[in-house]
Amino acid sequence: MVGQVTNEPIDGTYNRAKEIKQFEDTKSGVKGLIDSGATKIPKYASKSSNFIILTFCPNTPRPDAAVGLELPSIDFSGAESAGGERRREVVEEIRKAASTWGFFRMVNHGVPVGAMDTMLEATRRFHEQATEEKKGLKEAQEYVKHMIKLRETMAELLSEALGLTSDYLSNIECMKTEALACLYYPFCPQPNLTMGNAKHSDTTFLTVLLQDHKIGGLQILHQNHWVDVPPVHGTLIANIGDLMQIISNDKFKSIEHRVLAQPIGPRLSVACFFHPAPM
Repeated sequence: MVGQVTNEPIDGTYNRAKEIKQFEDTKSGVKGLIDSGATKIPKYASKSSNFIILTFCPNTPRPDAAVGLELPSIDFSGAESAGGERRREVVEEIRKAASTWGFFRMVNHGVPVGAMDTMLEATRRFHEQATEEKKGLKEAQEYVKHMIKLRETMAELLSEALGLTSDYLSNIECMKTEALACLYYPFCPQPNLTMGNAKHSDTTFLTVLLQDHKIGGLQILHQNHWVDVPPVHGTLIANIGDLMQIISNDKFKSIEHRVLAQPIGPRLSVACFFHPAPM
């Protein structure tokens, strides 16, 4: 469980509310804490969540991820040929992965590796600017173009995996809107006390994740075990969201996942969230 914010001093000298305000006034987030030379996780919380997860104990390693479980990897080569044998094979692999894991790795997905590497590097540069200098990412526009093209392919394949016509999901515009999150996880001085991102499922229809190919940390919950999803250069991760589970009548699963805090960094990732068209 995560503790709650309180305005009462924890002891005679410490005032949580004051330190929360000081932290939020910096507008520099967790990265600002690391840049300031912090060697311990602060006691205080932001308004939405604590840094310290109270179920973790200092100096006690978290349980290792499950051994022998590995995320399905699907090679999209040849899937562009509608009605072909390879297309049917890919559709079946997607059906199995989406109905059991809720996640799968995409290989040969059509997004240029150069565009992926450029997007990660742009994410790093953006977050490492001074707070007052940060502006939009021009590289994001080009990357989103590739994501939109991939979305059309995914809409067809997911439709067929549900036993529907290939244009079904596109026609109901369930992935019409996209949003990009460029994430930066600084190294953590006390990773056994916290999480990079606590367990959750995505409220989206579909999420496509580009991971830093050097630093891992993503885990998904499968058969009541946390399973590592190590980064593989040039691949993308597909993640079924809550809306897809609803629309598919639970045929496809939206699965809880989390990101482990790391003693090294920064860890970068770019998540493209696909939502229905706005009403």
